[in-house]
Amino acid sequence: MSKSASIAALRELIEQRFPDATPTTQRLSEHLATGMEALDRALPHGGFPRGQLSVWAPQGGCTAILRAACHATVARGERAAWIDGDSTVAGAFWTEGPLLVRPTSRLHALRATEELLRSGGFALLVLAGTHPEGTESVRLTRAAREGGTALVSITTSASVASLRLTSRLLDYRWRHTPFGEPALAHQVTARVQARAVGWSAHADLSFPVTHHELRLSLDTALVDRRGSPRRPH
Repeated sequence: MSKSASIAALRELIEQRFPDATPTTQRLSEHLATGMEALDRALPHGGFPRGQLSVWAPQGGCTAILRAACHATVARGERAAWIDGDSTVAGAFWTEGPLLVRPTSRLHALRATEELLRSGGFALLVLAGTHPEGTESVRLTRAAREGGTALVSITTSASVASLRLTSRLLDYRWRHTPFGEPALAHQVTARVQARAVGWSAHADLSFPVTHHELRLSLDTALVDRRGSPRRPH
């Protein structure tokens, strides 16, 4: 048996016995579907490009849409990770499925992103709250290419991105009180615009609005939604 055939046989054996340890780059397509048909139709080739950087401007429901994409990725049997660079995601508001990483500094967020990208074990990685610049974007793009991961950075800096997205909220649907007055928004519609070389398309997405009674952490050891440790007085 030749060396290349031996390696192929070994990889096949690893995939059979340890499927969770197999890098995603060995078995998946070049684009990652978001699980939202309208959005996938608006993206080039039907999804986020694997091994490349996409950027999404931080507004217009992008966080909710990308979280849904992470959960859709996990539901298909792949892995997704969310880097919470500004510590705005509290544990109680995160649904189990995608890996949630909460670094303690901007540098740690960039290092964690690069390590997860190079591991080759994640189909989708979202970097939120940390804005890579210059050579940082170049390093992350190279790491995404090595690992075959679809990297989406929530930022306005798009110098080396292959896909650029913006979104804006169009309208809300409200639940009315017994007196006929709007009380709480329960659904919102957002328009997503996708742009790449030779490509421009948009999609309108409707998704539910989730309300949480508790907005800030009461535990002094945790970080609240503003990103600052709460200290006892």
